[in-house]
Amino acid sequence: MRFDGAAIACEDCRRRYEVVDGIPVLLPCAETGLKRRQREFFDAEGDDEYETVRPHGAPDFHRWLLGEKFRRATSQLGSVIRGGSALTVCGGSGMDAENLERAGARPVVCSDISLGAARRARERARRFGLSLIPMVADAEHLPFADGAFDLVYVHDGLHHLEDPDVGLLEMARVARTAVSVTEPAQAKATAAAVKVGLSIDHEESGNRVMRMRPEDVSAALESRGFVVRSAERYAMLYRHEAGPAAKALSAPGVRRLSPGAWRALNASIGRAGNKLAVQAVRPAVR
Repeated sequence: MRFDGAAIACEDCRRRYEVVDGIPVLLPCAETGLKRRQREFFDAEGDDEYETVRPHGAPDFHRWLLGEKFRRATSQLGSVIRGGSALTVCGGSGMDAENLERAGARPVVCSDISLGAARRARERARRFGLSLIPMVADAEHLPFADGAFDLVYVHDGLHHLEDPDVGLLEMARVARTAVSVTEPAQAKATAAAVKVGLSIDHEESGNRVMRMRPEDVSAALESRGFVVRSAERYAMLYRHEAGPAAKALSAPGVRRLSPGAWRALNASIGRAGNKLAVQAVRPAVR
C-alpha cells in the first residue's frame, strides 16, 4: 500500500481509500442498507462524552462488571497480549482497545464501521495517554492480511452484523495467534427477559440481536485450525449506562460484597447464562 496523507492506495487491487482527519477509512465499495444504518447511527451517537470515556466515571460496580467481562475473555491469553499486537473488531469508541493496551498489547488497532466511533476512540487515546490506532473497517471484510495480528478481539460486536459467522471467520483469518469472543448467548432466560422488557431482540440501530452459542463459536474457530482454551457461558445483566441498581450496588458497604454475590450466583446458574466467552489459540508451529 502507498500512503500520501490524503488517501491510501492498494497496489494490488488499485483501490484508493480515504483518510479522514488522519483516520483511514478502509471500507469496501458496496454498502448494504443495514451497514449504512449502523454506520449512521453510531456516527450520530447522542452522548459523545459518555462513549469517549466509558467506563471511566461510572459507578464502581458497573465498572467492575465490565472489567469482569474483559477478564473472562482474556484469562487464558496473557502471554499473547503482553507485547503482542491486537485488533478490536466492532471496537466502538475504544473501551476494549484501552483494556488491551493497559494489559500490555502493542500496537492496538481499534476498528469499527463508524467514523464517529473512530473519532471518539482517537479522543479517548488523547485523553488517557494511549497509543491505540483507530481505523474504519467492515468486520465482514477486514482490510488486513492473513495473520496480521497476534490477537483479534470482539466484545458485543458480532451480533450487530448481517452474518456473524462471516465476521467470526474474518477474525480467524487475520489472527496470527489467538481469537477472543465475548457476545450475547442464546438462553431461555434471555427469551423470558425480552418478553418482560428487560432485554431486547432489536437494537436502536435497527439490527436484530444475533445471539450465539459457545459450541458454535468453538466449532468455527476449530475449523480454522484453532484450539479452544476456554468456552463458557455466564450470567450478567447491566444497562449500557448504569441504572439505579448499579448505583445501589456501588454504595459504600455494599460494593465490597457485590462481586462475591455475583460470583456465587454464577456458580449456580452460570452454565445457562446469557453471555458467552470463547478463547482460542493456534497451536505452536515447531
